[in-house]
Amino acid sequence: MPGRMGRMSHSDLFADAQRPGQPLADRMRPRDLGEYAGQEHILGEGKPLRAAIEAGRLHSMILWGPPGTGKTTLARLLAHRGGHQFITLSAVLSGVKEIRAAVEQARQHAAQGGSTVLFIDEVHRFNKAQQDAFLPHVEDGTFIFVGATTENPSFELNNALLSRARVYVLKALSREAIRRLLRRALEDAERGLGALGLTVDEAQLELLAEAADGDARRALNLLEIASDLAEDGRIPQTVLEEVVAGQVRRFDKGGEAFYDQISALHKSVRGSAPDAALYWLARMLDGGCDPLYIARRVVRMASEDIGNADPRALQIALNAWDVQTRLGSPEGELAIAQAVVYLACAAKSNAVYTAFKDAMKLARASGSLEVPLHLRNAPTRLMKELDYGKAYRYAHDEPEGYAAGENYFPEELAGTRLYHPVERGLEIQIREKLARLRELDRAARGDPET
Repeated sequence: MPGRMGRMSHSDLFADAQRPGQPLADRMRPRDLGEYAGQEHILGEGKPLRAAIEAGRLHSMILWGPPGTGKTTLARLLAHRGGHQFITLSAVLSGVKEIRAAVEQARQHAAQGGSTVLFIDEVHRFNKAQQDAFLPHVEDGTFIFVGATTENPSFELNNALLSRARVYVLKALSREAIRRLLRRALEDAERGLGALGLTVDEAQLELLAEAADGDARRALNLLEIASDLAEDGRIPQTVLEEVVAGQVRRFDKGGEAFYDQISALHKSVRGSAPDAALYWLARMLDGGCDPLYIARRVVRMASEDIGNADPRALQIALNAWDVQTRLGSPEGELAIAQAVVYLACAAKSNAVYTAFKDAMKLARASGSLEVPLHLRNAPTRLMKELDYGKAYRYAHDEPEGYAAGENYFPEELAGTRLYHPVERGLEIQIREKLARLRELDRAARGDPET
């Protein structure tokens, strides 16, 4: 499709399947829903989208999923099935000029009694003004809007656009779906590699499916590269292993997969699941995550989820960060793994984390309360004359090293409790000590026993 905007009528959507130099992944695009791989959760029998397609009641939608899951292909199939004109724009290459041209093209087609599917690839790359430009035309039916994105629509798309389009989540393809796709490419003599007479055994198909990591386009690209190096109708195992070497898992720093995986790591540690925590750590490192980022997050976990139940956790987390900084990989990554396992196995307490949040909330809500005079320092004569520090009780000189009954809050907040140690780990002892000190306070004040 030349230029920044491509137009296809429903009759020629799949007529260009043998362009010279056309990649295998493009040649093998499904021509109907029967060839479409995966996404049974939205396209299976009886599913709402499948029913809408079969009934010819197409609606505006956002297709959200990882690369290679069939977003563009599905949009083409929807247009083809409903007999709609198909216009495609790439948000990476297009601007207001291309949007206006697409709208005018859809209007002209509507004037002739036709309907249009306007497909926007990478729709999250359009800014707010560009996204807003579609709204009136979606509402008046100038076109059916279909957007494709790899990013979470909740964060990347305007609420106004989301309210006018239903979001469908596309999932990474299973290995079985990838294997079926590869077999079809190997058997299809018209569009695929069938004319080459290649023999690929099941173990090799599994290797390709594993390397594809749920991405159909990647699977077909790897197969095409390997087929170019075939010998006597077979792909040597050593060649195939070299082709798939270096394939990385989906990670996309700063994107949805990034935050999903760090969330899974943190929740595994919090849930005392060391095996799962190690798995998510390995996934992130395998995907190219900066180990120092993980080290910082592990320190956060030590304070937020272990706290004083096991204060050693924080030191171990800091040590791992230090090892990564000093030695780099792989020694540093092993130290981070050690810290992750320790944290996952340690006693858990979020008492300090909760107390700190409550303290911040109290500080903001209570305003600028004065520091009680007895808690103020008195380095000058004037301050002493103003009773700064007067009646302060030096705890070390008190019985048991504790000034029983003393108040260290502003008077308005006397008696406030923020920290509630849990009955796990070291906090069991902390809890018992604080209970003993509160009993001393009660006796010193002459309060009745409760």
